[in-house]
Amino acid sequence: MTTALLSCAGRSVGRYGYGPEPGSRPYLHPVTTLAGTPVTEERPADHIHHLGVSVAVPDVAGRNFWGGRTYVRDQGPTELDNHGAQRHIGWKLRDPDGFVEELSWEADGAELLREHRTVAVTGLSDTAWALDLSFSLTNRGSTDLSIGSPATNGRPGAGYGGFFWRAPKEPAPPAVFSATHDGEEAVHGRTSDWLALAGDGWTLVFAGATDETRRDPWFVRTTQYPGVGSSLAADHRLPVAAGATVVRRIVTVVADGRLDRDAAAAHVRKAVAA
Repeated sequence: MTTALLSCAGRSVGRYGYGPEPGSRPYLHPVTTLAGTPVTEERPADHIHHLGVSVAVPDVAGRNFWGGRTYVRDQGPTELDNHGAQRHIGWKLRDPDGFVEELSWEADGAELLREHRTVAVTGLSDTAWALDLSFSLTNRGSTDLSIGSPATNGRPGAGYGGFFWRAPKEPAPPAVFSATHDGEEAVHGRTSDWLALAGDGWTLVFAGATDETRRDPWFVRTTQYPGVGSSLAADHRLPVAAGATVVRRIVTVVADGRLDRDAAAAHVRKAVAA
């Protein structure tokens, strides 16, 4: 697989590919604002399996597509030989403003899911652009399977898995807010049309762009580390019957400066309508 380089208004804003080591999944890093401020982190010391912007799931039919240890009920985080990989099959499209890719989610020599991934870049203003990422996961096998999380395996509040964005760790934790709530405790595990993360000179505004995506709660961390995800299996396992497809779409506004609530909402409306 070769990399995909993304640009907006003639400026480089993202690189997509695997890391220098054999990777378990492709990811976007670095992602930057239009002014060049980095807004992603790659393999940080606190969680070396956090890879910029990616689609990562800790439990697909018992196989780990997240990285790191696996949470085992009544046992806790455990090193298991259960890791799968997202294998690049091919590009359907690859341009400076986006790409369409086919991926195979494989473990133990078998394909569990086939993914169709679309990423598009849209300019919003002189200081903001939007990353539109959608993925379709299809169970092409003859056996039903399900997607889980540490929460569904017994760890309360750890319903991560799906779209995940690891932001840079700065001296002070970023602010986080939705249209109606402020702070990590208030927004974590809740649904909201959009969610903003504001750091030192940058703001990310995440929005579910379909009804199904908006029904997924947000997974939010700011004090331990800065990261936001859209949870496929926050409280209950998500079944994927044989032949069925799970589709999600998240649009992220990447802005210079710290946006307030009104500005974040206005950027989201423009980004989702684009």
